[in-house]
Amino acid sequence: MSLAAALVAVAAGVLTFAIAATVFSHHSANHDEGVYLTQAALLLDGQLALHAGPLADAVHPWFFIEDGGRLYPKYNPVPAAMFAVTMGAFGEPRVTLAAVAAGNAALVYLLGSMVVGRRAGLAAAVLFATSPMAVATSSAFLPYAPTTFFNLVFAVAYLRSVRDRSLRAAGVAGLAIGLAFFARPYTAVLFAAPFILHALWRVVSATRRFGAESGTSTPRALVAAGLRGLPDPVRRHGLTALFGSLFVGVTLAYNVRMTGSPLTFPYQVFAPMDGPGFGERRILGHSVDYTLGLALESNRYALQEIATRWFVAGPLGTVTALVGAAVAFRGWRASGDPRGLLDDDPDADAATAADGGAAGPSGSAAFRRLAALLLVGVAVSVVVGNLYFWGTHNALADLSDPTDGLASLFGPFYHFDLLVPLSVVGGLGIAAGYRALFAVRARLVDRGLSRSAAGAALAVVVALAVAGGGVAAVDAAADPIERNAAVDEKHEAAYAPFDETTFEDGLVFIPAPYGEWQNHPFQYLRNGPGLDGDVVYALDRDPVENFAVLDAYPDRTLYRYGYRGTWTADPNAHVSPKLAALDRRSGSAIEATTTVGVPDRVARAQVRVDPRRGAPGGPDHVSNTVSDLGDSLAVDWTVTPEGVRLSDAAAAGDADAAEPIPFDPEGDVVAVTVTLVDPTGATFTYRQEVTVRVTESGEPGAEGDEAGADAERVEVVWPPERSTCRLVTECGTEGTYLPDDPDAHPDWVVFETDAETNH
Repeated sequence: MSLAAALVAVAAGVLTFAIAATVFSHHSANHDEGVYLTQAALLLDGQLALHAGPLADAVHPWFFIEDGGRLYPKYNPVPAAMFAVTMGAFGEPRVTLAAVAAGNAALVYLLGSMVVGRRAGLAAAVLFATSPMAVATSSAFLPYAPTTFFNLVFAVAYLRSVRDRSLRAAGVAGLAIGLAFFARPYTAVLFAAPFILHALWRVVSATRRFGAESGTSTPRALVAAGLRGLPDPVRRHGLTALFGSLFVGVTLAYNVRMTGSPLTFPYQVFAPMDGPGFGERRILGHSVDYTLGLALESNRYALQEIATRWFVAGPLGTVTALVGAAVAFRGWRASGDPRGLLDDDPDADAATAADGGAAGPSGSAAFRRLAALLLVGVAVSVVVGNLYFWGTHNALADLSDPTDGLASLFGPFYHFDLLVPLSVVGGLGIAAGYRALFAVRARLVDRGLSRSAAGAALAVVVALAVAGGGVAAVDAAADPIERNAAVDEKHEAAYAPFDETTFEDGLVFIPAPYGEWQNHPFQYLRNGPGLDGDVVYALDRDPVENFAVLDAYPDRTLYRYGYRGTWTADPNAHVSPKLAALDRRSGSAIEATTTVGVPDRVARAQVRVDPRRGAPGGPDHVSNTVSDLGDSLAVDWTVTPEGVRLSDAAAAGDADAAEPIPFDPEGDVVAVTVTLVDPTGATFTYRQEVTVRVTESGEPGAEGDEAGADAERVEVVWPPERSTCRLVTECGTEGTYLPDDPDAHPDWVVFETDAETNH
């Protein structure tokens, strides 16, 4: 590889690492990243799955399948294994991202050199490495760039095995496409399809020639000929098929290990209707009637987006690729060489004919025709094959809005391999343009212009072209990078409490805004393989289930993560986070006092106790109205095994209000609210929710238990979750109380809760 190509590859790696460490510092909006990183950590620990037992639902990661307490990912482990290598070696898996990006750029150079010459190959590597889709997708922990790496190794090795008649290259090609198949079977099949067709054609042709020469073409005759006696294409392509098939076998064995059936992939277990095909397609709660018409519309739009936004320099890059395609077509017709008139390229040396033949210029052109045809085949296969898979439709989300869906952040990534042929023909277009400029200079000199003046004019034109192309390339990449940077800014604000906290044996309850999944959306907060690291994350769910987690980790320091606002995919909709320290309090009674601020003009306050579950046959709530208000109001309430009651002062003489309201003794959430009402009827509610249960004496995990005591005890998780709500009495995370943020609430808002434990 030339020094210039090596520099391009290194620059691609450095750029990828820089973007991964800055733009994706807290990971992207594509929550598959968390899946692969969790899988990588598992592989480093020698595991294929999390073994969570009865806590599986509390620690269930996004896109993991639950199987009797075992949690395993829907994705095959090859990309995760690549991330695991540098995760283990350097403690930084982003090194893998940089290595893959550099490798892809180098391989595009090698591939382009074989097809259209070294100069065009170098330009192709630059085009590939600077395409917005390659820049964004390669910088995140996603499988598309790693799979393309193996596909490119396969293509380069396959072509070298043909050109050089190399068994070694043929074996490398088989290993590479086998690994690509293990990583992403459908992607690998689409890329390899034209190569497979070529190999079959050559094997059949060689077998027929062998039969004609030996007088028989039966399989027995081929076996009797022995390995050395077989036709060269049969040996080479057979070796490629053998090594590729080995990894197909590994893939099927992995399926058996994970799902119990060789033909059932984990993704099928997760969502049986998520694979290729037309008709009803479904994953979780999302389904579509995926028709051929919808496929054509979605993929047309995806190709349009690639041509105008996601290939290098947008429309300018696409025009360059069209120029290269025109040069190749013209050269093909004129001389049979897709490089056109670029036959003075230094690598136009001894190359064999399409599948073995005399070395020389004619053989070199025949080989390049083959390589070009295979690249065209890859483009056709990727485009046509993706019609059959509804993933592109899902990634685009709204077909009328290019800023919507995951494709707005990463491009139509299921078409990632399409960047390869586009870059190669684009490189040919640049090389042709460069040669045309030299031809113009020569004409100017012939017409009497001095060589120095002609050279200066050429330098100016080249500089302007490079500057214009660079500006267009930066402009095309800036938009998706800015959108991803906005997502990262949102994530950085949301995760600030974690970046500022050092955990030692911590247990953090986290919300589940998108359903009971971890790492969806909070993929930055991932559990380790043994669920026993410095911090363990558990979903904040039903109180009985939360107490089960607390009982499983009785000695850990407790936290609850929350935020004010609503979590959405909108990068501009930030939330204000809060990481609250918790403790478990247990005794015969928990006596609490809640003090709230009261503004002027408030006419009355209603105090209410409301268990979420309650006890069968008991009252569902109790309330009392307070009219004598100052600038604050103190409400006393007590939690006992019999229930939660307002104190005599809070009940203001109402005997019914002073009676305890029973809760579910197995676990419940009791809301204690103070609703302020002004003369117009507008309300402002202080709401606190405390998690409670009744325990038998001596049960583990409750601080202050006295072994041997006869009475039941009440256990609470303290402090309660607090929120403030306007006009309604319950407003979810929109009203989360932030005691350390004075700008989050009006000046008169005071919300303090203290408790004492009676043992």
